Amino acid sequence: MPATLFPVDLSIKPNVTAFFDAATNTISYVVADPASKACAVIDCVMDMDYAAGRITYDHADRMIDFITQQGLTLEWLIETHVHADHLSAAPYIQGKLGGKLGIGEKITVIQDTFGKVFNEGTEFQRDGSQFDQLFADGDSYDIGNLKAFTIYTPGHTPACMVHVIGNAAFVGDTLFMPDGGSARADFPGGDAGVLYDSIQKVLSLPDEMRLFMCHDYGPNGRDIKWETTVGDEKAHNIHIGGGKTRDEFVKFRTERDAQLAMPKLIIPSLQINMRAGKLPPEDDSGKRFLKVPLNGL
Repeated sequence: MPATLFPVDLSIKPNVTAFFDAATNTISYVVADPASKACAVIDCVMDMDYAAGRITYDHADRMIDFITQQGLTLEWLIETHVHADHLSAAPYIQGKLGGKLGIGEKITVIQDTFGKVFNEGTEFQRDGSQFDQLFADGDSYDIGNLKAFTIYTPGHTPACMVHVIGNAAFVGDTLFMPDGGSARADFPGGDAGVLYDSIQKVLSLPDEMRLFMCHDYGPNGRDIKWETTVGDEKAHNIHIGGGKTRDEFVKFRTERDAQLAMPKLIIPSLQINMRAGKLPPEDDSGKRFLKVPLNGL
């Protein structure tokens, strides 16, 4: 469905509070309804010292403290996609504050693909049942009095979705700030041409729509930023702005992706995030292990 056919209402202005995680350059959000005090958490982070195999929750605790101090009620934990560069803390936050955990329905494609990569066996469910809600293109849900809707935006991964809440859209990894460009499209199931088409959906939203990034790396040493607008992306995005054609984008994206290294946390991130942020099951001794597929990614 073209984005222009979605029920956009720029007069609705949610309160958006950002939480930056320097270790993974991820921005997580608390999106609150000013009228009802209901809120959602988007793309939260679980801390991991990969070399030590140690999990901690400092970033998630900051979000929990904020929600509690503001007297908010958590209704949703939203994952824009299965992240390959950080681990989700959604189950941890859900255990403290409640709420429903949602992701795009194509999570099943990710689970099938990486269930094989990590040799998870038949006990690993590939039907998305680890999540409370699977969203299809155009689905809507409520955060208090706020009406949110989803736009299916594959290309970076087959399960990416943009979540639009009033005058704010949370784009996951589909776009970066104008001087950061766009997401890579070379992961299994990624496609640069499909990513171009998905970005066009986002850019067909009103120019005034606020866009919130999932990552920022401070190109050329600038301060970290995470908010821009559709109009600014259309005019200035270095990968897609200024009317670049699909062919130009595909050529550039394909050549650039061939030079990129894998994210340093991709192996633990995929195994945990495809499980809705839950850790792998314990073995007979009560210990948990992650797998490293040799030459598998």
